[in-house]
Amino acid sequence: QVQLVESGGGLVQPGGSLRLSCAASGRIVSVNNMGWYRQAPGKERELVASITGGGSTNYADSVKGRFTISRDNAKNTMYLQMNSLKPEDTAVYYCNAEIVDLLFGGRRRELEVWGQGTLVTVSS
Repeated sequence: QVQLVESGGGLVQPGGSLRLSCAASGRIVSVNNMGWYRQAPGKERELVASITGGGSTNYADSVKGRFTISRDNAKNTMYLQMNSLKPEDTAVYYCNAEIVDLLFGGRRRELEVWGQGTLVTVSS
């Protein structure tokens, strides 16, 4: 069973920093595009940042210059470094990945997988 496990959320004061991690596990052949999304109370889920298998990145305007997305392909892990955090960054953060895994018998399948979410609260 392929899964994504997030960690690193918590409570931080405005202007502070947090680093989120998202680790993929299972019978993984490859992890392609990955991304971080967030959902604040009463709002729709939105894309925060994404990264391709080759390392190309994309950011929402609201986090450009403050957040940095990265990945370690050897560990099937993605990170989100969040600096200069603002109260409006408060949300549940979810990781998402396009994964090819290996089934018994040698067949491969493509999946879109979501993590369980980790809460980030920015408050004084």
